[in-house]
Amino acid sequence: MASKHRILITGAASGIGLALTEHFAAAGHSVIACDLQQDALAALAKQFPQVRTLAFDLSDAKQIDAAFASLGAETPDVLINNAGLQFVSPLEEFPPEKWQLLIAVMLTGTALLTRAAMPSMRRRNFGRIVNIGSIHALIASPFKSAYVAAKHGLIGFSKTIALETHDADITINTVCPGYVKTPLVEAQIASLAKTHHMTEQQVVDEIMLKPMPKRQFITTEELVGSVEFLLSPAARNITAQTLVLDGGWTAQ
Repeated sequence: MASKHRILITGAASGIGLALTEHFAAAGHSVIACDLQQDALAALAKQFPQVRTLAFDLSDAKQIDAAFASLGAETPDVLINNAGLQFVSPLEEFPPEKWQLLIAVMLTGTALLTRAAMPSMRRRNFGRIVNIGSIHALIASPFKSAYVAAKHGLIGFSKTIALETHDADITINTVCPGYVKTPLVEAQIASLAKTHHMTEQQVVDEIMLKPMPKRQFITTEELVGSVEFLLSPAARNITAQTLVLDGGWTAQ
């Protein structure tokens, strides 16, 4: 990826988003780091003064429009839709507001942010959109109905936008990793250990990694490398695709 890009990353202040932000900022790209957590963004800006930060709520369409308007002519040519959250509950007990929040952030927010980015991508005749999906964009787990629905939706959304942008040098793809040991996943491990009266290592071995033949967490380095490939000239005709990093999970 020789050319330098202006890259907007959501959920940029922790986990996968932070790894992406650190990598692309260190590589000399112009990064716009977006997150709801202002304290985490401030810490990120201190570490990488060259990174522009934007705090807004992806579940709020007005905040998305305002954030994009604040960029003026400095709109991104690369959009990485990464922000995510989790809530685990049987559907009968799933609070409706939580269900709606997960869909709003991970699916509707992705669509609205992509909608905001596309006009300037069309004017430049260049754009790369990468959605960070999940193994749960392809398979399901019980008690994660909102998360699974949102991640499945990303794949259909990407296919649709690929068709709508066929006449421009714009691609959109979804990267779907198995479990990545982020703060979000570590919180799930602790919660499952408590719920099932297991040790955290038992949760990792017997619940999380059991369906995966390679029995390994996906690293952020693997994920970053996959995204970087999708931004490269070699991937200019790769669009509407789902790149799966699952250690053989979906081969079964």
